[in-house]
Amino acid sequence: MSHKHPLVMIPGLMCDDTVWRPVLDALSPYCTPMMVNHPQLSSLPSMAEHILKSAPERFVMAGHSMGGRVALEIYRQAPKRVLGVSLMDTGFLPLPSGEAGENEVSKRHALVNLAHESGVRAMGQAWVQGMVAPSRLGDAGLINSILDMFETKTAAFFADQIKALIARPDGSEVLRSMTCPVQLLCGELDSWSNVAQHEAMSVLLPAKPPVDVIAGAGHMCTMEDPQAVGAAMAKWLQSIPA
Repeated sequence: MSHKHPLVMIPGLMCDDTVWRPVLDALSPYCTPMMVNHPQLSSLPSMAEHILKSAPERFVMAGHSMGGRVALEIYRQAPKRVLGVSLMDTGFLPLPSGEAGENEVSKRHALVNLAHESGVRAMGQAWVQGMVAPSRLGDAGLINSILDMFETKTAAFFADQIKALIARPDGSEVLRSMTCPVQLLCGELDSWSNVAQHEAMSVLLPAKPPVDVIAGAGHMCTMEDPQAVGAAMAKWLQSIPA
């Protein structure tokens, strides 16, 4: 591939370059990786706006978890600049109404309170239980790398990102309008944003892409199985016209 597109890599809630580093070697032959980090902002559209200011004129992007929702907002704001999108372990629906929404808000606020009262690492130890495949919970190297990443952020930073997620826009219309190549990728055991949620996104997308399911991985699939994720992403990058 002679022409390498810039790949803007957008991390999720409390995450940073740490989630992308394990897959860079697999991707770099097919793109010019550009990892972005979120400043302290409290809405997804403002995070998208921030990234667009420093992004190249035309680019490909990958968004993991909350980063996938930010990627949808980037496409909403500047569809002509986007050449391709990989949506990974993410979702598209707004906060549900009624009891389901109230339950989500109270669970999220409980984590924010824990971060304020006991520190970000203690919050991370509670939160990480659902973030990786159950078989990996005893993998100290993996768990510590996630907790170390969280610990570089403050409780106030976490509170702002939670506020952004609670007020998340509905991405359905954006998905229906996406004409560029879109990859949907998800850990088989992701309990936060499951495979069915990605299948629902595929139904809305004009091209109806299949979901790339990473066997045996949870929500943090780039860190749990970088080899499989890197291979799937490399294949998608090669499908984007020069």
